[in-house]
Amino acid sequence: MKPKATLKQIAKELNVSVSTVSKALSNSPEISEPTKIKVQEFAKLKNYKPNHMAVNLKNKRSKTIGVIIPNILNPFFAKVFSGIEKTANEKGYNVITCISNESLEKEIHAMDMLSNGTIDGFILSISEETQKEGEFKHFKEAMADDLPIVMFDRISDDVNCDKVIVDDFDSAVYSMDHFIKSNCKNIALLSTIDNLSVGKLRAEGYLKALAVNDIKVNDKIILRTESTEEFDAKLQDLFDNNKLDGVFALDEHASVMAMKVAIKKGLKIPEELSIIGFADGVWSRRLTPSLSTVSQHGPEIGSAAAEMLINRLEAKEGEEPDYETRVIKTELRQRESTRKL
Repeated sequence: MKPKATLKQIAKELNVSVSTVSKALSNSPEISEPTKIKVQEFAKLKNYKPNHMAVNLKNKRSKTIGVIIPNILNPFFAKVFSGIEKTANEKGYNVITCISNESLEKEIHAMDMLSNGTIDGFILSISEETQKEGEFKHFKEAMADDLPIVMFDRISDDVNCDKVIVDDFDSAVYSMDHFIKSNCKNIALLSTIDNLSVGKLRAEGYLKALAVNDIKVNDKIILRTESTEEFDAKLQDLFDNNKLDGVFALDEHASVMAMKVAIKKGLKIPEELSIIGFADGVWSRRLTPSLSTVSQHGPEIGSAAAEMLINRLEAKEGEEPDYETRVIKTELRQRESTRKL
């Protein structure tokens, strides 16, 4: 490996000042074009690499964003991350990602690890255990230390910060409207995320749609759980003991399992049973029949979160924008598991 040159060595060999070399390498208008070209080409020849850490310490900025997501296997979070990274990179920021694995302890550890000057702010979605315990002290402490936070998807009203959400309640209402307009009357509600804020909002939308359409709530066809294990154990009985013509599944696991059980029972989809799910992951398109889903526009959520955080980081002191909650509209993507209106 070739040794890396320093600013002093380049300045000495070209017989110019260190300041001239530094300005030439940063394309300063104070330096003539011929001098810039000479310095830049010589620096490249000598394998010069700028010390970003030193520059960041001088500027008191790392130009790095910390991202904490609950589950790397969930395609929704992968899509959000792609949006964060794209926008951050376009604006000259790097991204460090940690996975909480739905653990409060791991979430706290990730924030502690990154809060030592490594990053300028956080973009995160709250872990399942954090929401269940209602423990948000670590978020408030980070913000007190001038580390701004943008929450997305899973948020807390107890934390005063920027947030990006989707219209979970409204998306459930218009998904139910689709069922009702296609003459479905016995529509099951299935959820494995009843302990999450998004799961509660979607369930509220389901109940609201029933009320608006004067349809009586049937508790026997509502299965709301906090784990996939409990859900799987109860799902077969729900199908065996009830006549369903619609299934509204609030998460990908619930929708895929409902499709599996329905097909095993010999139900024709969508002629006898319509199914709508959430998340719009790759399995939604690959299933046979393909699954109609509510698309949450993950990349758009990530891009909005990155933009909000960077705008706050780059605002002049005293001119920081007010905290806002940005709502990203969802979209019902109709595939083969629902009847066309």
